[in-house]
Amino acid sequence: MILNIDLASDVPIYQQLRDQIVEAIADGVLAEGSSLPATRTLAADFGINFHTVNKAYDLLRQQGLIQLNRKTGAVVTPMVADPPFGAEWAGRARTLLAEAVARGLSADEVLKSCRSILDSFGTTQPEETP
Repeated sequence: MILNIDLASDVPIYQQLRDQIVEAIADGVLAEGSSLPATRTLAADFGINFHTVNKAYDLLRQQGLIQLNRKTGAVVTPMVADPPFGAEWAGRARTLLAEAVARGLSADEVLKSCRSILDSFGTTQPEETP
């Protein structure tokens, strides 16, 4: 897994780490049971404080994407559909879609972009026919 951190970005480093790990899981780069680098190792690789990596890992743990264990470290958890997540995700998606509309993107542009992103993960289901 290759992570890229932009130290000049407005996005906090822990959030960049979290987001890239989520994308690696979605891409299949990190499968169930995959181990993540130790916090101190990852921090040293990027020249950042290990508490920053801890914060990213703890966020992933809270969201049910990884398990943290003293013996095994951070490990990707089994992916199980989580009904509460669906409601949370819809709220976040609504805000992001509202921003796209407020900035003048058409519904067709938004849908095309969403489809392209989903297809890049290879996780889309066949479209339902009415």
